[in-house]
Amino acid sequence: MPPLELLILKTLARTANHGFGITLHIQEASAGLLSIEEGSLYPALHRLERDGFLSSEWSITPNARRAKFYKLTAAGKKRLAAAEQAWLQTAKGMAKLLRFA
Repeated sequence: MPPLELLILKTLARTANHGFGITLHIQEASAGLLSIEEGSLYPALHRLERDGFLSSEWSITPNARRAKFYKLTAAGKKRLAAAEQAWLQTAKGMAKLLRFA
């Protein structure tokens, strides 16, 4: 799973959110180290929804704007758990490799 999709699923594990809210959360949670461009975010959201990991519905934001809110499906929660484990294994392997380089 691409890292962006893992970030999206992890963000939506907290609560349903719209695209801009997802971007903002990722940026804030990473202390500004990660930023997601619209051109990457929305195709990823559409793929995750198409693959059954997200569902969506139109609603009104706190700023009184109409937006599509995404939330995890049961399949999305399973996918997130598997992706987190895979990412942790990758990070563990990278950390070991970097010690030897």
